[in-house]
Amino acid sequence: MTEHQTVLALDTGTEELLCEIHRRVAVVTLNKPNKKNALGDILTPALRAILVTLEARQDVGCIMLTGAGKAFCAGGDVSEMGQGRSQKPSQASIPADSRQEKIDALAERERTLTGRLYHLGKPTVAALPGPAAGAGLSIALACDLRIVADDAFFLTAFKNIGLSGDYGATWFLPRLVGLSRAKSAFFRSERIGAKTALGIGLADEIFPADDFQHRAFEYCAEIAAGPPQALARIKRNLQRGLEQSLEASLQLEAEHMIDAMGSEEAKEAIAAFVEKRAPIFNYGDE
Repeated sequence: MTEHQTVLALDTGTEELLCEIHRRVAVVTLNKPNKKNALGDILTPALRAILVTLEARQDVGCIMLTGAGKAFCAGGDVSEMGQGRSQKPSQASIPADSRQEKIDALAERERTLTGRLYHLGKPTVAALPGPAAGAGLSIALACDLRIVADDAFFLTAFKNIGLSGDYGATWFLPRLVGLSRAKSAFFRSERIGAKTALGIGLADEIFPADDFQHRAFEYCAEIAAGPPQALARIKRNLQRGLEQSLEASLQLEAEHMIDAMGSEEAKEAIAAFVEKRAPIFNYGDE
């Protein structure tokens, strides 16, 4: 793949979400800079849909999720949350089945966004040109890696509007930074700057703000150039290892290794290593 390869723009159905594929990187951009890329009734369904599309594409080796302007994502649009507040009945007057329907609907929305993002069969990178807050933080946490501009920051934000957290934030964060640090981030809702985030394992790389998008793309392009089947297997090994026994992980590793050893991409990677050259993968043949 070369620097001059054509950029392919995909139709997401809305200007609030942009998607381009270049050098096997799908750059997905939340495009509501006037609202700091806050999630809403148009943007969020489009994001769900594009994840399904990109997972199935052979020409995508890595997904880079970023935001337009100086923010990654400010979370849910609080102005939408407040609409009709005075007309809502009290919690005590809401029938039990209505409450359960709301729970089930939210859980499904979570599973089909951050749940799908976490389990996606390709590497995902959250590229933060600026703050990630609330559900925007959850989306960043659901990605495999997080790279940040040097003036970006993370913010749980939920307690600031009297909420407890959704889209997996309380599940993802302790696994990255430990339970105590996660509790502090939620209880105090302090800004976690780029350097601090790097130090505690919340961020994986920091790039200068004035050259962030270029550096972030090159970071993702390096990943996208790798063997896709091996990367998918590595991702499954690591993530399932957090939730299963050592014996189960050893079994999964063995299955994946045997399958990988017989693949054409492994044969090419080994040949390239021996011949001291870059591997040339045929991404569409398996």
